[in-house]
Amino acid sequence: MATLTIRNLDDDVKRELRKRAAERGVSMEQEARDRLAASVARDRQQRRRKSVLVELRKLSFKPDRRIDFKRLSDAMWEES
Repeated sequence: MATLTIRNLDDDVKRELRKRAAERGVSMEQEARDRLAASVARDRQQRRRKSVLVELRKLSFKPDRRIDFKRLSDAMWEES
């Protein structure tokens, strides 16, 4: 496990961190670890979601002519 020292932490941030840790019954250090881990996981998930959207956009295309969805639907029903 790695160690991280945070300098010049705003007093209000430290106070809020201490308060939230007390509410959960954990140490302030554990609260900071949990919040950092959650933040990193959230960022990772957002990046993954963005990359999926980018890939979907690559697969999408603008049709060169109008699509007749009624005719398409009718054809699908006739096939089954």
